Amino acid sequence: MISKKQVKHIAKLAKISLKEKEIEKFQKELSKILDYIEKLKEVDIENVEPMSHSVLLENVMRTDEKISEFVFDKEKLTEQFSHKEDNFLKVKKIIQE
Repeated sequence: MISKKQVKHIAKLAKISLKEKEIEKFQKELSKILDYIEKLKEVDIENVEPMSHSVLLENVMRTDEKISEFVFDKEKLTEQFSHKEDNFLKVKKIIQE
């Protein structure tokens, strides 16, 4: 079992303060975690290939295609715009100073 001194040292490294009851609680919990890690070391993983994710992920990409139905006639649009100045379309100011 992990000692109280070790729990206090870990708490100091984590910059947290613990009460005596909390130290005892963490002493038990940290010991259980370390015991479980030791148990995992017993598993034979010699013929297991390393992996980065448990599910095979793949990017789904599509090619960009020009859609002709969305082509706009610039002159037709600018004719319909109510506020124009030279070749520019004027809109309301939306940014306040």
